[in-house]
Amino acid sequence: MDTINSEPIAEGSALRLVDAFAAFGPCYLKWVRMQLQDCGLSYARMRLLGTLHCKGPQIMSDISDDLGVTRRNVTALVDALEDESLVRRVPHPTDRRATVIELTKRGEETANRMYSGYREAVSELFVDLSEDERHELIRLLGSLREALRREGISC
Repeated sequence: MDTINSEPIAEGSALRLVDAFAAFGPCYLKWVRMQLQDCGLSYARMRLLGTLHCKGPQIMSDISDDLGVTRRNVTALVDALEDESLVRRVPHPTDRRATVIELTKRGEETANRMYSGYREAVSELFVDLSEDERHELIRLLGSLREALRREGISC
């Protein structure tokens, strides 16, 4: 079997991929947070607005599950976004115990602006990749998401 540094190639490349992802993820999130400073939103607030923008009105427990944060954190985020008139709480139509969180008109406009600016900024990361490399990266990321779905992770 071919080896690199007496390590099987397949095992060595898998470990290098783990290391590359572990190094890239935090750097990418740090860069995203820097981009968001321009629009005055924290990463957590951006994610909550994004969830509502993409999925529509949600109950707080679903937002908590989507964001992977505690209900207490969601309450604090909703309170702050409500103070900025970006979201509002409305009664659930059939469950008196639940409250639905929805974007206001201002929240929708903010989310649209945020995503258009975010997409433009993120696209700058890929300018040095050829068109073929971009297509291959899209394909590979799709394969990885599908592997996570098979493991029961919703993405």
